[in-house]
Amino acid sequence: MARNERVNVKAILTDPDLRRKLMVRTIRATQAREGIETTEEQAERAYYVVTEGERATFFDLERFRAGTKGDRRHEMFVVALAGDGDHRVRFDVAKRDFRTIEASPLAYRHLGIVGHIFREASALDPAWGSARQGLATAGDPQFVRQHWEIPPNRIGERRDWVPFAKGGDFCRFYSDVPMVVQWTARAIECMKEIGRVQNVEDYFKAGLTWPLRTQRGFNLRIMPQGCIFGHKGPAVFPVRNRDEWFLLGLANSAPAEYLLKGLMSFGSWEVGVVKRLPVPQPDANQHERIGTIAREIHDAKAAWDRCHETSTRFERPWLVRDHAQLNVAERLERIAKQEAAEEDRIQRLYSALNDEVYKLYGIPDSTRAIIEETLGERPPEVIWPQMERRTAEQKRMEHVWRLLSHAVKRVVEADADGVVPFAPLSGETSLLDRVHQALATLFPAQDVNQVEVEIANELKRKVKGYKPAAGIGEWLENVYFDYHVALYKKRPVIWHIASRQGGAPFAFGVLCHYHRFDANRMAKLRSGYLRDAIETFRREAALAGREGRAGDRVEQQARLEEAEALDRQLQAVQEGRHEGPEGGERDYRILTPWKSADERPTGWDPDLDDGVKVNIAPLQRAGVLRSAKVV
Repeated sequence: MARNERVNVKAILTDPDLRRKLMVRTIRATQAREGIETTEEQAERAYYVVTEGERATFFDLERFRAGTKGDRRHEMFVVALAGDGDHRVRFDVAKRDFRTIEASPLAYRHLGIVGHIFREASALDPAWGSARQGLATAGDPQFVRQHWEIPPNRIGERRDWVPFAKGGDFCRFYSDVPMVVQWTARAIECMKEIGRVQNVEDYFKAGLTWPLRTQRGFNLRIMPQGCIFGHKGPAVFPVRNRDEWFLLGLANSAPAEYLLKGLMSFGSWEVGVVKRLPVPQPDANQHERIGTIAREIHDAKAAWDRCHETSTRFERPWLVRDHAQLNVAERLERIAKQEAAEEDRIQRLYSALNDEVYKLYGIPDSTRAIIEETLGERPPEVIWPQMERRTAEQKRMEHVWRLLSHAVKRVVEADADGVVPFAPLSGETSLLDRVHQALATLFPAQDVNQVEVEIANELKRKVKGYKPAAGIGEWLENVYFDYHVALYKKRPVIWHIASRQGGAPFAFGVLCHYHRFDANRMAKLRSGYLRDAIETFRREAALAGREGRAGDRVEQQARLEEAEALDRQLQAVQEGRHEGPEGGERDYRILTPWKSADERPTGWDPDLDDGVKVNIAPLQRAGVLRSAKVV
């Protein structure tokens, strides 16, 4: 160095490699004084052997801040220093382990016992698969629907609406994909402007998906081919198809959740967290066992879901799935036993899966005990997640209600115009008679009259959360629509239009299928069914008056006035009348928020793409639905 050249002290001191350089020189100088010649390479190796063994110590004292014995932090600190007791207060963590979770939260509790796993195992992404975040519409009310809101022939790849995996409720291994997203050129362009249409090259691929946010723990499930995945429903696409079930099993295990929680910072299962899940290399037997268990749990849940009416897999209710020779009560008892047996089986399978994954990670029993204590009680595997924590009596009644709900759906869907009157009108059979015929079809080996008696006996039971009914007729009039609204998540596709709300008897009522209840059906409802009922009430009132039956005349006159009031309200909806503020109580127009005034219909002419919530609102404001509050 030239005599007048100035030393840049600041640059030397801020050199991140300064410590290593000084230590290497010190090691060589020390060895030289002992007469040992050491190369720079040997000194470098010695430096890393020493520094890699350095440890940091943390003391978890916050939980001893207050209690019945007062502040015990000082006491527990001394105990931990002395190495006495088993309070898990002191955590000695190798500093090198912090490099394995660089940019992650300071998870010393996790690192202290599983840090070596992050060093030794490959991260999920890119070694095993690619984790991606998908579509963020930035306008779900406009672009996202429940699948039943859209006619089935318009859903699927290369159609207007596509299945949309966008998170959902907690459910490991299997969950239906009940949502759809609009996928037309116009919708895509709009979402590109206001949202994020990202990782499009991975859309429609089969993979694994999970809800971004849930308080119940990480839960990965199969995402079938043909879906678009979402921002709130990210996805993993395995590098090798044969690894799909293995990864599903491993990621849903207790040790995997513990490792993921060590990487979390904001209480959500972000893509960046899942990417870094360490995945050990299994041998062939481990790979097969973990994958087989995961598939068995998935298949059991998927099979049960085929009896869930709002599932895309729905086939038939549990009560008519089999058991042809059994009566209703016997079928209910058999189903309860089957559910209990299946639930016990998948819980045993899940326990076996955790055993396998603990072995794969090489986690000893002592460490496993710490992990499970830290995780606390985790959600169990249940075969019927929609009825989790419900009593046996509640599940029994649910089966009965699901049976009747399915019978009603069959009746309305089979009707020529999708409008079914409660009373026989316009030459059509009443709803109750048609449900009777549907039950006869569903119970071909049974006397349908006896079946109805057995169902009525079940409906009379007092069960928490289930309104009792004297029989099927009363259930149809006073229970069905509220239940349908709840089952279909406040997006009902069968609408109960009635002359009175609540539980009071109504003079006139029909069930209408939303998909077919267009301008023509509205006109037919008024000019056909309702006009026929009005003429009947007028005729009966006049006849009772001529015959001196004053009580009957008053009753028929009241029914007549009730039906005429309904007709006036329906006319207001049909014509799209409005008074006062937009969306007020006297605004009977279809008010699609994302459409301009010119684009909205002037009267009753619903666009199914706008969804149930938008289209049913005028009927709700008009007070013509059996329930006062639907959406």
